[in-house]
Amino acid sequence: MKRKLVSVLLCAAMVGATLAGATTVFAEEEAATEEAAAEETTDEAAAEEEAAEETTEEAAEEEASDEGGEKEWEYKEAELTFLIDPDTPSQGYQAVFDLCEEKTGIHIETEIRASGGEGDNIVKTRLASGDMADLCGYNSGAKLGELNPEENFIDISGEEWASRLNDMWRQAANGGNEGAIYGIPYASTMSSAILYNKDIYEEYGLEVPHTWDDFLANCQTLQDAGEVAMIGSIGDSWTIQCTYLGDHYNVLAENPNFAEEFEAGTAKYATTPAGVESFQKLADLQPFFNEDYTATTYADACDMLVNGDGAHYVILTQALSSIYDLYGDDVNKIGLFGIPGNDPENHGLTVWTPTGIYGNAKSDKKEDILRFMEFYTSDEALDAFTEAQKPDGPYCIEGYELPEDAYDAAKDAQAYFDEGKISLALEFQTSVKGTNCEYICSEVATGQTTAEEAAAAYDDDCKKQATQLGLDWE
Repeated sequence: MKRKLVSVLLCAAMVGATLAGATTVFAEEEAATEEAAAEETTDEAAAEEEAAEETTEEAAEEEASDEGGEKEWEYKEAELTFLIDPDTPSQGYQAVFDLCEEKTGIHIETEIRASGGEGDNIVKTRLASGDMADLCGYNSGAKLGELNPEENFIDISGEEWASRLNDMWRQAANGGNEGAIYGIPYASTMSSAILYNKDIYEEYGLEVPHTWDDFLANCQTLQDAGEVAMIGSIGDSWTIQCTYLGDHYNVLAENPNFAEEFEAGTAKYATTPAGVESFQKLADLQPFFNEDYTATTYADACDMLVNGDGAHYVILTQALSSIYDLYGDDVNKIGLFGIPGNDPENHGLTVWTPTGIYGNAKSDKKEDILRFMEFYTSDEALDAFTEAQKPDGPYCIEGYELPEDAYDAAKDAQAYFDEGKISLALEFQTSVKGTNCEYICSEVATGQTTAEEAAAAYDDDCKKQATQLGLDWE
């Protein structure tokens, strides 16, 4: 367009000059030189404009790719087997399996194994006998290392698409082998956090606290107003340990090497100030619990929180889906914040990574396994998963944003991910975990023992586990 316009103008100028009869040979030569220069400049400008347009188109394509724009998948029929326990919700992964078959031709045949210790033995036996399914669903974190992943599972760290897996997942899925990645996340993360009723906070003009003292001050304000500040549910004793477990971010804030030193037996809860504080927080909460907190169950507590019969509940965020199943969109009356420490500038969140899906290294269908894994971590697969099964927290996939209809509390958790203020729970960093944790936490929360005594008791409990694992604890 520019070239045509310049040419027309030049022609008009030349015609005008000829009609005026005022040109000389010198002028004509000069005009011709200027015309040639102008055309050359115009050609260069057009070329630059064309190059800029191509660059813009390439950038747009790259941006679409980065944002998970739909990909043209290779369609090649294949069948893979998938071994998983019955406790893992199937709605999400089945929606992805169905879409995967439609898009790639890969059909997934699911095999259900036992759960718990029996299920662990089944997995280990089938790996040892060479009878493992093509895909194996199993814990991420420290327990993965017990399966000799370097021998049994495909290392996907060299796959281009694996660059989307975030650092937290890389840590949880390396099986103790730095740099390796042995699987993909089955679902979203969850966290142990303080869920709170937003209507109550609004009614009393409270703000999300960023230190433990500020949190206790909020509790005192609510108790003085006649509200139940804290919901306790020792009727299901596992729930009371969530305060201790969820405080691990603050332990690592004091000593980033605590998990490694704890496994080696050189660091202990009783001798780590932040470790003692994790148990002290249970003692701090006792005055604010509902009167019947020793009999209240997990289900009761979820009801109380969403109905405004209690302001706070420290629990794993799987509670969000439990509440959604019963109360629908009322789940968005609930917000989330991490268990605060002492530094308002370092308020973080302790995170549980999901079950992993691992590729059998001895399968003769490695190419199809990798095709499946690439699809499962794509945005369109995550969209399908999320539509079928709402996430209890952010995903471990870089660049994938939670949908607008995600739980508000899950979006609150996303902010901690975005700021990088997250840590793995201790059980994902070491296999050393005492068997009596919930009972020790219950004793603190009911005033039967002190935080110092509880920390020492938990160290002793963990020493037994460390001995069984063959670790040389001091």
